[in-house]
Amino acid sequence: MAVELRVPEVGESITEVVIAAWHKAEGQAVEVDETVAELETDKATLELPAPVTGVLSRILKAQGETAKVGEVIALIEAAAGSALPEAGLGSPETATAPAAVHNIPEAASSAVAGPPRVMPAAARLLVERGIAAGEVEPTGPGGRMLKEDVLRHAVAPRPAQPPVTPPIARLPVVPRAGSAAAIPLAAGATATPTPAVEQVVPMSPIRRRIAERLVEAQHSAALLTSFNEIDMSQVIALRREHQDAFRERFGVKLGFMSFFVKAAIEALKLVPQANAEVRGTDIVYKNYYDIGIAVGGGKGLVVPVLRHADRLSFAEVELAIADFAARGKANKIDLTELKGGTFTISNGGVYGSLLSTPIVNPPQSAVLGLHAIQDRAVVREGQVVVRPMMYAALTYDHRLIDGRESVAFLTRVKELIEEPARMLLEM
Repeated sequence: MAVELRVPEVGESITEVVIAAWHKAEGQAVEVDETVAELETDKATLELPAPVTGVLSRILKAQGETAKVGEVIALIEAAAGSALPEAGLGSPETATAPAAVHNIPEAASSAVAGPPRVMPAAARLLVERGIAAGEVEPTGPGGRMLKEDVLRHAVAPRPAQPPVTPPIARLPVVPRAGSAAAIPLAAGATATPTPAVEQVVPMSPIRRRIAERLVEAQHSAALLTSFNEIDMSQVIALRREHQDAFRERFGVKLGFMSFFVKAAIEALKLVPQANAEVRGTDIVYKNYYDIGIAVGGGKGLVVPVLRHADRLSFAEVELAIADFAARGKANKIDLTELKGGTFTISNGGVYGSLLSTPIVNPPQSAVLGLHAIQDRAVVREGQVVVRPMMYAALTYDHRLIDGRESVAFLTRVKELIEEPARMLLEM
């Protein structure tokens, strides 16, 4: 019996996807829950599992083509004795399918099925660390268990995952009109290779969405940027002193981002407008701190969110960011992890940026941009000395935040980074 493989519901307001890759070819055997294809939306890349065991008999949508939610993209000939999927996954009576889920090992199935509701990233960590769901206290909306809850329960290193190399698509070459590639050869002439003059590549859904959001931010908010510079001497000395012990205990490097996450939260408490949003004619102040961390994804910049970051330790923040970075490069970040941030931190310094003006991620009202650390001559107590300095930038929505508040925010971050003991003493 042929079972239809349909595009599942993949998130609120998403109506179509791009077939990013097929992991199986026509005629190849598939196992139930085995990844058959990757679907790319404007927010993330998702794995589409096989609903039954059988043979992929026909592919209806090729790699790179667009398909609507609920559309049939392939047919699988179910093996004899294979359990057929419930209505919605493959039956023609239903035009849509439930959201695709990650293939969670059997050990975690009970955690996902029963209360509390375990989010996919949290379920993976439960399995990897051998933790029962009942041992972890959920803090997410509606009693959901988040990845941060598992990290908080038991800080431990994640097993190394091999990098996932995205498939390489052949790019069409379009000769420019009037170029040598478009001119016919004279009789008897020898053809010589002509270098490609132009390449036409469809913009990916993620890149289109990034473009839309950036334009939206410029058009809907009154954006302004303030700058300050930070002496990184104390943080660098602290990291150097405790790096080995930190790595040995937690299995992750002590980076700079955990310090800036902690400092930004304290600055948000001082300037709550930076943790707010404009909603119609109202200002909505957020009394929680879900910090978006911009990471370079395989197909563009993504901003996964550290939920309740104020409750996380330095080690939990570093583990979560390292996990985001690894899965971002492999396009494995869940859609749920990209929603609902209240403030964003973007570290362009890892790419060598000395100074920039980051753009706010709507509907947030501010974003903190970090830059490269450079030794520069500065004056301390009347003496010219060399210090490792970083420029920090705060882009903010002037409808909510005035210059005084933006300067106060950056000054607070500067104070805490230059004297990190203040974060422990809450000074």
